[in-house]
Amino acid sequence: MLPGLGYFLLFHYGALAGNVIAFKDYVPFDGIWGSPWVGLGNFQRMFQDAEFWDAVLNTLWIAVLQIVFYFPVPLALALLLHTLTWTTVRRFVQSVAYLPHFISWVIVVALFQQVLGDTGLVNGYLGDAALSTVDIIGNPDAFRPLTVAQVIWKDAGWGTIIFLAALSQVDEQQYEAAAIDGAGPWRRFWHVTLPAIRPVIVLLLIMRLGDILSVGFEQMLLQRDAVGPEAAEIIDTFVYYQGMVGGDYGFAAAAGLFKGVIGALLVYAANKVAHRLGEQGVYK
Repeated sequence: MLPGLGYFLLFHYGALAGNVIAFKDYVPFDGIWGSPWVGLGNFQRMFQDAEFWDAVLNTLWIAVLQIVFYFPVPLALALLLHTLTWTTVRRFVQSVAYLPHFISWVIVVALFQQVLGDTGLVNGYLGDAALSTVDIIGNPDAFRPLTVAQVIWKDAGWGTIIFLAALSQVDEQQYEAAAIDGAGPWRRFWHVTLPAIRPVIVLLLIMRLGDILSVGFEQMLLQRDAVGPEAAEIIDTFVYYQGMVGGDYGFAAAAGLFKGVIGALLVYAANKVAHRLGEQGVYK
């Protein structure tokens, strides 16, 4: 237990002390304590920066799209897998669905480029059929739906693991009793399956809300140049370009701290709402 406790104290709670540079004009050569104190100056600059608010708006748009269109997909896929009675077929489908999770974002973006790019597979077929081609990869208007489609393809299978574990705990006798009473598939899902896995759904939704401002740093960074920062700049890439590229570490830390505080507040608020609705939530 002590090694685990030491790990969390050193790399998680201890590292939080580094947020002090958000209140300093941090210069690496002077160190944290030698850099001048600027108080809330970095936050004042951040709130007056139009590029920061553009990044926040892009992040929120993508986060909402991910919750609406991505979050239900693993649940639906898990329900579909749960209905498969052939164990061999189910294991094969599960293995195929899990594989994309282990592919790096570099490969995923390259695959989508090969299919939907200017010279990709889709435009190749359209050209052969004498139809007008479509610009999807480099189109800023299509960027947000495209990123959600990439997340669904990559992580929907992996996201089924927790739902499948929850479904395996549902008592089969409840299904048999409901079937004897004349309940069809939809009514068995609504009155047996959904109540049994509802705490897991609420738990995952709360955790997703806490991580709502993390919408995929690598994924956005790799495609930012193709569509421009107006469409692809999110808080994480904003922090990267301000801090690591621009050397404005204090300002970048202020933006990162802002993101962390909003995420913590969302977890607290969502947990309170879950308690009021009679759910356990993440913590009591």
